[in-house]
Amino acid sequence: MALDVPLPSLFDYSHDRPVAPGVRVRVIFGRRAMVGMVWAVREAPGVAADRVRPIEAVLDDLPPMPADWLRLAEFAAHYYHRPLGEVLLPVLPPSLRRPAAYTGARSAGGPVCRADRRPGASRAARKRKGAAQAVPADAADAAETAAGADAAAPQVADPVRDDAGPALTEAQTRALAGLRELLAAGAGVALLHGVTGSGKTELYLRLAQQVIAAGRQALLLVPEINLTPQLEQSVRARLGDRLAVIHSRLSEGDRLRAWLRASRGQADILLGTRLALFTPLPRLGLIVVDEEHDASYKQQDGLRYSARDLAVWRGHDLGVPVVLGSATPSLETWRHAQEGDYRLLSLPERAQAQPLPEIRLVDTRRARLEQGFTPQLLDALEDRLARGGQSLVFINRRGYAPVLRCPSCAWVSQCRRCTAHMVLHRLGGRHVLQCHHCGDAMPVPRACPDCGDPDIQPMGRGTQRVEEFLAQRFPGARVLRIDADATRLKGSAEALFARAHAGEADILVGTQMVSKGHDFARLGLVGVLNADAMLFSQDFRAPERLFAQLMQVAGRAGRREGGAQVIVQTDYPEQTVYQALLRHDYARFAAHALEERRDLGLPPFSSQALLTAQAVRVRDALDFLAAARARARLLPEAAGVRIHDPVPLRIVRVARVERAQLLFESDGRGALHRLLRALLPGLDELARGAVQHWGIEIDPQEI
Repeated sequence: MALDVPLPSLFDYSHDRPVAPGVRVRVIFGRRAMVGMVWAVREAPGVAADRVRPIEAVLDDLPPMPADWLRLAEFAAHYYHRPLGEVLLPVLPPSLRRPAAYTGARSAGGPVCRADRRPGASRAARKRKGAAQAVPADAADAAETAAGADAAAPQVADPVRDDAGPALTEAQTRALAGLRELLAAGAGVALLHGVTGSGKTELYLRLAQQVIAAGRQALLLVPEINLTPQLEQSVRARLGDRLAVIHSRLSEGDRLRAWLRASRGQADILLGTRLALFTPLPRLGLIVVDEEHDASYKQQDGLRYSARDLAVWRGHDLGVPVVLGSATPSLETWRHAQEGDYRLLSLPERAQAQPLPEIRLVDTRRARLEQGFTPQLLDALEDRLARGGQSLVFINRRGYAPVLRCPSCAWVSQCRRCTAHMVLHRLGGRHVLQCHHCGDAMPVPRACPDCGDPDIQPMGRGTQRVEEFLAQRFPGARVLRIDADATRLKGSAEALFARAHAGEADILVGTQMVSKGHDFARLGLVGVLNADAMLFSQDFRAPERLFAQLMQVAGRAGRREGGAQVIVQTDYPEQTVYQALLRHDYARFAAHALEERRDLGLPPFSSQALLTAQAVRVRDALDFLAAARARARLLPEAAGVRIHDPVPLRIVRVARVERAQLLFESDGRGALHRLLRALLPGLDELARGAVQHWGIEIDPQEI
């Protein structure tokens, strides 16, 4: 039995008849009722019979989870070193994890649901029972499940007409032919590397259309929730309403209904964020991961999985083609394509025959700035307004100002619970200080708490301050801010983007929310503020992320008409990131970055794992990691693994909990995992006492 508890083992429960692997059950664990999932069945328990509790109820309102889904969960648990129950249960819709009041639990004494490490082999669909009704009635009245549908490799139907959508460019036609060859082969991974606006989405739609015509399903993953409405509209217009959408902002009922439609085979296309990857799809024939480079595909709590990497594994396991699309592929994916592991298909030009925008670097070291704006950028904004065009000012920092400071004694607004500054925010007509790490908030002090000087001042700027300045500088312009603060309410993001697309804003001010996936018809100018901040990050991936971010936001300009311009303000125009950006030259940037990574032995030329610890005092966390390091070095499996010194995190304290980390590196993935499997089971013993929590992250994206 698998349970969602922080324990590495599975658990024995008994029942008076065998229960198929993949079936949800209600059990008592300790003193509380929980929903668990049967993993395997055997005749005798592995513990003393008097310690084996009975299953309270079999939740047979749904058929058993299919064998391929169980394999995916088992691989994720194995690769990311997580208990199986922490994979199987949290990825289900919340309604299916809630231990509702069931009656009719059978007595103990029959076969035992045993914690074997083997996925169940049963694929047979089981009809829904009426006795235990966990699924709401309005979500359960669909047709009978298609879990037993044929899961063989897709049979490609007659080619879909190429005039089913917009006319294709030469490059699109070649790329589509390559993707169809992948479909015909029935497996493999392709990287669709296309500049922004090159028509990658059109190829996804045509490929999905062909898969659906062959009687199969397509899974289309996007990195962020805000990208789903626009893509959903395109899919429905082209492929009809047999579409399900899954992401974390859906209501519980909507998410369950979408999950049921997809898992029963009643939806031909499943569109969603990383969460959608774990949805059972009985007729899966294609997986598409759009913007595959995006860091949002990496889960940052619980099971810290990469949806992109698991999508590739799922495609390989099922013999299903996987398409990874991006204008700025991750260096890991680019290396796979360069070495021939993935098929590389290129779209070097825009689909609507519009040129890529001209990019200008403005050296801010030689400029007189007005509220962070150079004269060149202000003149360009004024010119674009005079011509009736739309502009975007991009600054990846929300709030009014990053910090409040006293000019007399250098006091700064420090969070009471974290080693981080409190950010100044404007809420209506007043200002507040808010921590972006723990959420703590407080009023702005009337005077400096240390010296009493009333002249405390905001330092730096965020989206709110930029919005305020632009509204004052261009009083006739309609300024629209789109960031996490402006889109907190349900439906607010869709409403703001609808206004932007409808041309109801002259100047957009936004964070990374506006930098990808959106097709603003009138946008002819992009101005970038504060780009240099990422150049000095401790994270070796920062230049890669900066280049991708700038390429993506630059790609919003000039998608429908020529003459577009991107102005990037920087103190370091000679940096490789900016020089490659000037030429829209991803290959140049990637070659330089990969050479640096190879010289330093960094991913993708090595594998990493990060052991983190949390405690009230950072000293306790460091002591635990030092003990773990010492133990690891004594293990024979440590050969070939580099174990670094434990260090505090850059932001040490969050919500009064202090944190530290220990990095493991190896040139071979296998050596790293062998060491972790030998080391991790004994760490709970080391952590007893002062350490509140410890965890392991495989392939960490932030160090």
